[in-house]
Amino acid sequence: MQFEERALSFDCGGDCLFGVASVPAQPAARGVVVVVGGPQYRGGSHRQFTLLARHLAAQGIAVLRFDYRGMGDAEGEQRDFEMVHEDLRCAIDRFQAAVPAVREVVLWGLCDGASAALFYAPQDARVQGVVLLNPWVRTEGGLAKATLKHYYRERLLQPALWKKIFTGQFNYGAALRSFTGLLGAASGKAAPPAAAAEAAPTAAPSVSAAPVPRLADPDLPPLPGRLHDSLAAFQGKVLLILSGADLTAQEFRAAVAASRPWQRLLAAPRVTQQELAQADHTFSRRAWRDQVADWTGEWMRSW
Repeated sequence: MQFEERALSFDCGGDCLFGVASVPAQPAARGVVVVVGGPQYRGGSHRQFTLLARHLAAQGIAVLRFDYRGMGDAEGEQRDFEMVHEDLRCAIDRFQAAVPAVREVVLWGLCDGASAALFYAPQDARVQGVVLLNPWVRTEGGLAKATLKHYYRERLLQPALWKKIFTGQFNYGAALRSFTGLLGAASGKAAPPAAAAEAAPTAAPSVSAAPVPRLADPDLPPLPGRLHDSLAAFQGKVLLILSGADLTAQEFRAAVAASRPWQRLLAAPRVTQQELAQADHTFSRRAWRDQVADWTGEWMRSW
């Protein structure tokens, strides 16, 4: 299907925001708003969001990708993923005004963009679905456990490590300090060392300290618990896509494995789950990116 791309601007709290709408000749009633992760702009890593929007628009699905306040071309102060509710509401307003055929929306987000989408979704009746890729549920203990379980195991299989060992370039002291620090953080006895953050594929975004009421499972850490409660409050459709080669995805899996309420939520018929075993955090290869776009389009047409 033929489509056009329109530059949009709109006000949000007195600041001017900018976005691009990919609009098919005959838009479906259900459109997509891409919720970017931060710090990032509307194009996405390796043009991921741009290519996703065009892929879906060619299938008749209108898509808006835009910059939050303080990001990309947008005015205003930079804010974290828990502080973009007003930005999302204004973006949906502008999207529907520009494409009147769109009567309901799906929020599509990667990493903390997925978490931002899930926090916002229960508040807006226009949001009927969410696509969550490698949702951000980072805690100090969760990062340490994921690093110990996945990063070190993969590191042992890397030829570069053994080359360092055999040539005497391996720093045993630093490695031991990193490992013991991670063990302490995983057991809740200490904060993870800088090496843990360096092992992760994405930098940790700042997290708002604003209290949010908890609905269930008080034993969960704050961020995973609050995301659980947002998903419980949201009654729309969910597409969850996880990478196999990504620490953020592994942290999410671990949080779910440790929580029966999370497991019950994801087992509901309204939740569709997909996994790309070899994919990295941002689905950087064309085959991975295209598979994600295909899954998104098929899922949106299925309900």
